[in-house]
Amino acid sequence: MFVIEKKQIMFFALVIAVIIAFVFCFSGLSSSASKAVTEITVVLDAGHGGIDGGVTGVKTGIKESDLNLTVVRKVEKCLMDAGINVVLTRKTDGGLYGIAVGGFKKRDMIKRKEIIDKAKPNVVVSIHMNNFPISTRRGAQVFYRSTNDNAKNLADNVQTSLNEMEESVRNYSALKGDYYILNCNDYASIIVECGFLSNEEDEKLLIDDVYQDKLAYTIFKGIIAYLSSTTAYGFYE
Repeated sequence: MFVIEKKQIMFFALVIAVIIAFVFCFSGLSSSASKAVTEITVVLDAGHGGIDGGVTGVKTGIKESDLNLTVVRKVEKCLMDAGINVVLTRKTDGGLYGIAVGGFKKRDMIKRKEIIDKAKPNVVVSIHMNNFPISTRRGAQVFYRSTNDNAKNLADNVQTSLNEMEESVRNYSALKGDYYILNCNDYASIIVECGFLSNEEDEKLLIDDVYQDKLAYTIFKGIIAYLSSTTAYGFYE
């Protein structure tokens, strides 16, 4: 059974603390700037919601929107346990569109952008489940905006972490993606497609609580790897 141990998460928190201390000591930042240096914010976006359930499981019919939120909550816990500030775009099963009338999808996405802009995050991770007409397609895949180098770095780190899972069926490369949630901001933003609900094996994993914990921790490790590899995520803003 996979168990996320507190000491594992605290180790990653220590890594971040050491890097922050290094940047602070050697950058000549004033004491008034030190607080800003130590504040890292991650926006977690649970895709879909409300009447927009996304794709459904081929075997169980489970809604993507429900799984997205479940995984987001688990990643949130890992990040918060490591002392990282987390902002969620969606906290409930509902959508962000207000009244479910025409144009609700556009309103939903604009609201997500507003939340991201207000948070001024170092990292944005949008969680989704995938679907493909060919049912044999499997595995988790990460997408990023091609014109954002920080996003590519983040995507590469998270994809590498996902590829290292024992359940991984192949080594995917992070892919360029032309999606609103990536294009609507200039932060390090990625979409994580956690697996294919059109594939029975992936679906079986994705609905399993133990695997969800492992998946969330793996995404968390990729985020930490990114934060540990760069000082270009807001420390000097």
